[in-house]
Order: sequence, then C-alpha cells, then structure tokens
Amino acid sequence: MKVGKAKKIAVEWVVLHVSQKPWFRGAYFSGSTTGMQVDEELPISSDIDIVIVTDEEEVPLKLGKLIYKGVLIEITYIAWKELQSAEHVLTAYHLAGSFRLDTIIVDPTGHLHKLQKEVSSQFSKRSWVRRRCENARKKVENGLQSIDPAVPWHDQVTSWLFPSGVTTHVILVAALRNPTVRLRYLAAREVLMEYGYTDIYEELLTLLGCVQFTPQQVENHLEQLALTFDAAASVAKTPFFFSTDIAQISRPIAIDGSLNLIRSGYHREAMFWIIATFARCHKILACDAPNLQLDHTPTFEAVMSDIGVYSTNDLILRGEHVIDFLPKLWNTTEAILNENPYILNG
Repeated sequence: MKVGKAKKIAVEWVVLHVSQKPWFRGAYFSGSTTGMQVDEELPISSDIDIVIVTDEEEVPLKLGKLIYKGVLIEITYIAWKELQSAEHVLTAYHLAGSFRLDTIIVDPTGHLHKLQKEVSSQFSKRSWVRRRCENARKKVENGLQSIDPAVPWHDQVTSWLFPSGVTTHVILVAALRNPTVRLRYLAAREVLMEYGYTDIYEELLTLLGCVQFTPQQVENHLEQLALTFDAAASVAKTPFFFSTDIAQISRPIAIDGSLNLIRSGYHREAMFWIIATFARCHKILACDAPNLQLDHTPTFEAVMSDIGVYSTNDLILRGEHVIDFLPKLWNTTEAILNENPYILNG
C-alpha cells in the first residue's frame, strides 16, 4: 500500500474514533512516515505513527498498535500542556521532529498549526539543534544512572539498553534526522558513514556488545526470539505501554523486520531491537505466565551472554563505559553540527 493511502486511512480512524471526544485537542503524524513521499510503498515492517493530544490531567496509557482497514497504526497520547510553547518543543528532541513539517491531522483550536510554523522556522538553527542534542545526551546520562539492582533482570536490561541506544539519537539530531526507535543504529550508521566517522560507529556497536557478531549468530538469536515472542503474545494480559509491540499484529515488525535487516547485511544493527524485544517478552511472561517453561534454548540469557553481560554489575559497568564515551561522542556531534550544510546560524 502507498504511504499516501495508508495515511488517509489513518486520518479516517482519528476522525471517526477520537476527534469528537471531549478531551481531544488535536492529532498529528509522527515517526518515519513523516519523511516519506505519498507515492512510496509503505514497508511491511513500518506502521503509521499518530500522536493524539489530550487535555486530561493524566495521560492515558499508550494505545499502541491496531489494524484499521489493513493499515497498521500506532497511537500514542501526549498532554496538551507539553505543546504549549515552541521553546519547549524546540528543545525536546523527541517532539521537535514532528513539527518540522506540517504533519497535523486535526487541529480544532488552531494552536498546533501556529506551533508548527514557529517550530519549523527555527528547527534548523544551530542553537536549537545543539540544545536538542544536549537533551538527548542528558537522557543517556540520567537513564544509565537509574539501573536498579532490585528489579527483575529483564527490567535491568531495559534500563541499560534504551539509554545506551540514545547515543545514536544524539548523532541523528545533529544531522537533522529522525531519531527513530527500532532502526536507530542503522540510521546512525548512515550518518556517521556520510560524515566520515566510521570509527565512532564501531565504538557504538562495541558498547552494545555486538561489534563482532556474525549474520548467522544474530539469525540464531532471532529464531529463538520468535519462539519467545509467540509464547509471550499468546499469554499477554497485563497492560504495558509496549503491549501491542508483543502481539501477532506486530510480528512483521519485531521478527520479519529484524530478519530483513539481517538478510540485508545489517545483522549488527538488528541486535538492539532483538534485545529490547526479548526483555519485553520476559516482562510479560513474568507477569502473566510465571510458571511457563519455555522448551527452547538458547534464550534471553544466551543473548546477554553473547554480548558479554552476565550480571547487574556488568550492566552498570557497561553504563559507565557509555558515560565515559560521551565526551568523544559530543566532539563528533559538534563536528557534524559544524559540517552539516543544513544547519542555520542562530
């Protein structure tokens, strides 16, 4: 299906299902499809990301993925107060990209269009780009200092993995690229290759623990993840913000999408989402099927063993290595900011 058609169907869902709610304050597209042309074919491993703006005091749990008229849509909520000032959006690296272009679906108050024009006019100015890079860097530092030895192993892994992966977002923000989630390492690779910083990319993979991995090694882990994924999806009941990521409708993204990366020569880039998905599956299994015995090996433990992580102390040490790497990463970020021809003075 073409991107344009898929987006029209997603717009229809918004209009029919949420636009008349009393708390509704607008909706806009987010994610990778904002940069795609309407006549491009929507990849099978992609969904249409939509952010719903709510004025409720407590933002609802992420609705997640759903299928509407054959289109996989992912719905996230954001608080109205988060979008009140252009300055706040321009500083927040996870928000600003959605307002670089006019991605607005519904804007009953007119505020989102005004905000979009203000953000768009200043998005590429050096001062704002640097502040967004600093915002991402701070997320790395804060996240890696919050690994809690008292929580279950899968949660500890998640607390290490995602902040470590935000190192790629620092680079992507400097290059004015979308700070994508699942494909963050592939996107960072493209930027660092373009600017001639191959050594920095290899260091990112070293910090992740997969720099020496072979395609077959990664594919073996993916095969075991597929079994774990199916087991977790079949028993999942407890709602988590990622619940619909571990469901049959998301299998083309989590499993097939990872296999496509491996078969395309980007096996190392697939490891981030393989580890993340393993951890999420085990969180579901721990809550909803604690006595379930998985009859396949190797498993999550084998993945962590392969990247050289066996204990909480190993995770903390890995986190410290990432923090120690940040000055070098920042030097590279500054270099990209200086070399990027699309960065504007100001």
